[in-house]
Amino acid sequence: MNPEPDVPANHDENRRTFLKQSSLLTAFALVPGPVVSAAAAQLDERVADAFEKVPLNLKVNGQKVKLSVEPRTTLLDLLRENLHLTGTKKGCDYGQCGACTVHVDGQRVNSCLSFAVMHEGKEITTIEGLAEGDKLHPMQEAFVKHDGFQCGYCTPGQIMSAVACVREGHAGSESEIREFMSGNICRCGAYSNIVAAIQDVKKGGQKV
Repeated sequence: MNPEPDVPANHDENRRTFLKQSSLLTAFALVPGPVVSAAAAQLDERVADAFEKVPLNLKVNGQKVKLSVEPRTTLLDLLRENLHLTGTKKGCDYGQCGACTVHVDGQRVNSCLSFAVMHEGKEITTIEGLAEGDKLHPMQEAFVKHDGFQCGYCTPGQIMSAVACVREGHAGSESEIREFMSGNICRCGAYSNIVAAIQDVKKGGQKV
């Protein structure tokens, strides 16, 4: 077996320098002038403040919302940090777990992968917007009935996807439900109970 090739002692340092320089060049090409000026002046901690905010109008859970946000703000962070709707969870932050699922104009969306400014004028529904006052949404009731959650962290995203599953006509069979819901991870393993809850709502014919 050939021995491992020698790696120069300064290899890691050169790699870090290359990555920093590449990131800076990318920033110069993509971000507004004020940000470039801040970076050039070695004021990295002020870069965030240099972004210009833009106006944004949304309808969130039936209420009109008007605010100013940085263009880089994700829909997830807007909901949690600006509007304090913390039912939508930040899980992996890479669009792989489904904990942040919300509805945008009725379609399910991973809010961690979507910039808030992309949704100007659109209607956003979060887990807080499903119930009508003290009356739970049929899918919420079904999750309680079938014990479709354990730790509960993934539950808001599971319920939002489950509602979309029924609305979009993907609840015809257990296998179809499992396929549609595959983007929502439950680390507690309550999948069979989640499927049962969705089937219950589908068979019951409740409006979702």
